Amino acid sequence: MRYKLLCDSCTDFTPDMRADAHIVKIPLNIQVGAETMVDDQSLVQGELLAKMKAWPDAPKTSCPAPGLYASQFINDGDNYIVTLSARLSGSYNAAVQGVNFYRDEGGKANVHVFNSRSATSGQTQIALEVRERAERGMPFAQVVEEVERYISDMRTLFVLENLDNLRKNGRLTKMQSIVTGALHVKLLCGSTPEGEIQKLSQGLTIRQTLAKMVSHAADDPGHVGRRAIITQCNCPERAEHVRDLLHRRCKFREVLIVPASGISTVYANDGGIVLTY
Repeated sequence: MRYKLLCDSCTDFTPDMRADAHIVKIPLNIQVGAETMVDDQSLVQGELLAKMKAWPDAPKTSCPAPGLYASQFINDGDNYIVTLSARLSGSYNAAVQGVNFYRDEGGKANVHVFNSRSATSGQTQIALEVRERAERGMPFAQVVEEVERYISDMRTLFVLENLDNLRKNGRLTKMQSIVTGALHVKLLCGSTPEGEIQKLSQGLTIRQTLAKMVSHAADDPGHVGRRAIITQCNCPERAEHVRDLLHRRCKFREVLIVPASGISTVYANDGGIVLTY
């Protein structure tokens, strides 16, 4: 059975995903001041980071139009969509509306929207899980069931050098914002089962907090045998340090590093690290 995998542009692609004709990235938009940038292959991360540093307010992001999702569906195969957490973005709702539009126009192919309940490398994990099953010819309903179960078990952790964009866009609670700003600490955060952000720990330096992130994963027996993916925002050496710690302390079957997309860059900001497994 043919299949197509649509991923909103917060999904951080591996090199082989970029080369895979089955996978299409659906771009969100990023507005910094009066300028709007499309989060596609034309976006240059360095330019985005420079614009964000020069602009006093947080960038704004906007989700794809529903029709952009609907226009990509194939009628003679299975269609899968992976989006940002519905608690963090309107991309999931836009994708659902796109499916409804497709049905209203008479489309009958299989379509499922996965609410990642995560972001960045969490979406990468989900996309890879879908692809592995679809490539084996697994029936559509079984792919959906198994990947939804995978999402429920997935863990997302992150440590950011700068939390300003999350704070200004209301992604942190009032207490998290107060603690971070007043004490100048680095937070170890993670996703809740619903896909919101929660504080897990904190450290005085980013290196200390990254070590706590690795300890958190190592202490979780559910990590054994899973794949870990690290998203890095303009800090490849920091990501390699985390990978080395994971190899020493954990029992992942593999650890991948991917660069942050435009949307990931907005929220992870310069120097941010996101780990999913």
